[in-house]
Amino acid sequence: MPRESKSARARRLSTILDRLSIAYPDARVGLDFTTPFELLIATILSAQCTDERVNQVTPNLFAKYHSPGDYLSVPQEELEADIHSTGFYRNKARNIRACCTRLLDVFSGEVPHTLDELTSLPGVGRKTANCVLSNCWDIPGITVDTHVTRIMNLLGIVSTKDAVAIEYALMDLVPQERWNSMNHLIITHGRKTCIARRPQCSTCSIRDLCPSAIP
Repeated sequence: MPRESKSARARRLSTILDRLSIAYPDARVGLDFTTPFELLIATILSAQCTDERVNQVTPNLFAKYHSPGDYLSVPQEELEADIHSTGFYRNKARNIRACCTRLLDVFSGEVPHTLDELTSLPGVGRKTANCVLSNCWDIPGITVDTHVTRIMNLLGIVSTKDAVAIEYALMDLVPQERWNSMNHLIITHGRKTCIARRPQCSTCSIRDLCPSAIP
């Protein structure tokens, strides 16, 4: 089978996004939040954890902690207990407290608006930063999570598991105005149809565009 050109991949991916936008007209970020700071904390908690589990924890968490200072006002052990069910709670509690310290020391307690500033926060990588930027301020960014990594490889759009390489490859293939909606569409598709252990290929709206589709 001849190798697909970059322009052909871009056209195929555009068609994929068109179809997914019809299949999932209400696709949105899976984490519940009301402020940029809440989304920042929720995204840190979502590492190695499902959004559903995080959303079970954050109502009580956000009712108790409203600001960076609040997270620093309690012993780390208390915060660990509050986020225990999200897994890796000791590391997450340390990261949250370190992140809050830097927010207070460098950014006057406010969540910064740039990728470089966000990724300077402890526990915040490009995925978390792009998630906050795109969902809070509609700043274009590509969030590469496990769903995006898996699905883009299955589709043959990329052939790497490196998140940064995938991010830059997609930036090169997809118009900037579609980056934010693509995040929601691909992640929603991964949760509802292209499920890791049991992909629903028979009902998939992009089956004919996927070289990995199960007959």
